[in-house]
Amino acid sequence: MDRGTYGQRLDASRLGAELGERATLVQFSSAFCQPCRATRRTLHEVAGMVDGVAHVEVDAEAHLALVRQLDITKTPTVLVLDAQGEVVRRASGQPRIVDVVAALGHVI
Repeated sequence: MDRGTYGQRLDASRLGAELGERATLVQFSSAFCQPCRATRRTLHEVAGMVDGVAHVEVDAEAHLALVRQLDITKTPTVLVLDAQGEVVRRASGQPRIVDVVAALGHVI
């Protein structure tokens, strides 16, 4: 479900980390979220396999204004940003590696 997120731009100052040269995987997590840990491993692995892709994890509780702006309602939620920081894909729940790679294939 999109909820108007697509087309929004995020930058390093809003995320607290540099964007990837080709794409960025932004993960919204919370402290006691078990699927967030597995999602972190998956996204880290994919970012390591694909040149120019960064993985940025955002603590949802520490960034409530951004969470509200992007209508993040559960963790983990993953946003895929293009090279300019535009949100081009969004998914909630624990992703599979193949799905993350496929989403990146649409971006880069």
